[in-house]
Amino acid sequence: MSTIQPVIVTADHVALADFYTKLFASEEIFRVPPEGPVFYLGLRIGDTDLGLVSRQDAPTGAPSRVLLSIAVDDVDETLARVEALGGSVGDGPRDMPWGQRVAHIRDPDGNALNLTQPTPTR
Repeated sequence: MSTIQPVIVTADHVALADFYTKLFASEEIFRVPPEGPVFYLGLRIGDTDLGLVSRQDAPTGAPSRVLLSIAVDDVDETLARVEALGGSVGDGPRDMPWGQRVAHIRDPDGNALNLTQPTPTR
């Protein structure tokens, strides 16, 4: 269990669940209620849990003060799949001086994400 769990409130949990499942190979680990329309959907991405809360009046595309940084095996390969899954690409990928390859994207609701991958140290 993580000390901090990110939770995204969305009007379209189906689109976001599809995006995070296909882009990051997440798996559904929890659902409330167990049957019928979903209020809360728990996804596991690697060793971290991400929650999606369904709320029909949730705004999309608003500027974000929270950035999710997600480690992936291959930033370039992951970045190539973002737009087909309903997300958008900001910039990158770039190799940063602190030893990461980074690209900036947004999920279908406009939430900001960093894709990160360690780069070999010189």
